[in-house]
Amino acid sequence: MDELRERGWEKIRWVRDHMPILAELEARYAPTKPLSGKRISMAIHLEAKTARLALALKALGAEVAVTSSNPLSAKDDVAQALAEEMPVYARGEATEAEYHEFLRKVLSIRPHLVLDDGGDLSYLLHGEAWELGAETIGVCEETTTGVLRLRKLEREGKLRFPAVAVNDAQMKSLFDNRYGTGQSVWDAIMRTTNLLLAGKKVLVVGFGWCGKGIAQRARGLGAEVVVAEVDPVKAAEAVMEGFSVAPVREAIQHADFVVTATGCLDAVSFEDILAAKDGCILANAGHFDVEIDVRSLYAKAEVRKVRDHLEECVLPNGKRVYLLAKGRLVNLVAGDGHPAEIMDLSFSLQLLSLLWLAEKGRDLGPRVYSVPKEIDEEVAQIFLSTRGIRIDRLTEKQREYLGLD
Repeated sequence: MDELRERGWEKIRWVRDHMPILAELEARYAPTKPLSGKRISMAIHLEAKTARLALALKALGAEVAVTSSNPLSAKDDVAQALAEEMPVYARGEATEAEYHEFLRKVLSIRPHLVLDDGGDLSYLLHGEAWELGAETIGVCEETTTGVLRLRKLEREGKLRFPAVAVNDAQMKSLFDNRYGTGQSVWDAIMRTTNLLLAGKKVLVVGFGWCGKGIAQRARGLGAEVVVAEVDPVKAAEAVMEGFSVAPVREAIQHADFVVTATGCLDAVSFEDILAAKDGCILANAGHFDVEIDVRSLYAKAEVRKVRDHLEECVLPNGKRVYLLAKGRLVNLVAGDGHPAEIMDLSFSLQLLSLLWLAEKGRDLGPRVYSVPKEIDEEVAQIFLSTRGIRIDRLTEKQREYLGLD
């Protein structure tokens, strides 16, 4: 156990040295402890970068409790290390029942603030854990899926506190979703399969920011990429980017790799899987394990483990497909998640958004809010300054011309 814990601390120390924006914000705010007296419940993929954020929030005075936002994405070594500093409810390979129990436990501190990834904590606070949210000021949501769920609550008139769509900030969506997902998804797939990507055919299902990054990195590694979309505008964009576009059922017949990034149910149905090329490898980059119809796959195929996080599924028609990470978020279940520099951007937005909510949340109505523009720009400015990059500024004459005075 001591060896496992020390390995976790090694990972945390490593990412700390590569997350300079968060370090600068911690140095700025820790002396005054603006989160003193605030309780924060976090449900976010529990790995080294997450631990770094949790420690920064503690340094700002908060009482923090942490769990993972996915049953399989917690890294046990990091969880053991972080548990020396705060309550941690998570383990790798957790069952669905354990995962649900961990979510309840992390809310048992009756949070003032919630940092959510996928919306599970938010939904509990709007349902069976309603009483645990009596003091909740607001929530910051990390990912596309969670923002969609919060907007649904808002449309239905059920949202009970303000929510900040951190996922939609420019310094998140333009970087985390594109560059982070693009690199980490292929890192996880290649380390898990140990197969070559160059010269292979890749089907990317969904061409949002995540899908764009996955497609671009696959092409950069030498793959032939086809995009499947339901949105004609995004499909047109994919064409303009030089990708082929085709329906899933058609493209999967020739694909060596299929990666989903839609946030939607059954983006690859069991009927699509039956049409797949023999030996096709299936991976999901969306938050929940619903994008590939894994339930039908497990029910109707003969499944055996062939490598860590890789299962061979023999279909009723005799063809074989290979499923990565049980259809869950492949870059975190089978890899280490986004690069530290990318999560430095996202988690700096989270820290500043939590500070904003702590100060203003009680005066806000129960709506989904964008990250304030000044927070987005502050993170961008620190990002540039930590790299020694300077940019021009508008003159007063230019500001007047543009109507910005």
